[in-house]
Amino acid sequence: MKLFEMYNAPVEGYQDVSKDNSKIQWGETRKSKLTLRQIRKLRKMLDVRNYEKSKNLKKVRKQYEPVAETPAM
Repeated sequence: MKLFEMYNAPVEGYQDVSKDNSKIQWGETRKSKLTLRQIRKLRKMLDVRNYEKSKNLKKVRKQYEPVAETPAM
């Protein structure tokens, strides 16, 4: 989890509370196993974050690229 995710409102579709089985009960000492559905969802979320990051980097690169100089006459 990133710091800004703690303070900003959650993005719709990132977490489904009804399918969240991370809360453990008293006496459970084993780690919960990830299902294939959860692994696929994590992979998709990672793909979306990578896409958003690359899109943001393109915008930043365009902002800070050097200005093309025109030849003086």
